[in-house]
Amino acid sequence: MLLPLAWGSLFFPGLFGLCTWGLRRARPAWTYNDCVMISTRLVSSVQAVLATGSGIIIIRSCSNVVTDS
Repeated sequence: MLLPLAWGSLFFPGLFGLCTWGLRRARPAWTYNDCVMISTRLVSSVQAVLATGSGIIIIRSCSNVVTDS
């Protein structure tokens, strides 16, 4: 359980930093706040898609979601 936590602790801040850096280089006219806002939304979207995907996998693999473990 600690390994996914460690990978998530590295992946999401790394994705945020990479997006912010890429946007600042790709769109130099944008302010730093604009780049941070877009990066935050992108990371939140990726996290939502991954959470939805894992939820779908769990629901499809269990016969009874309440009692299965």
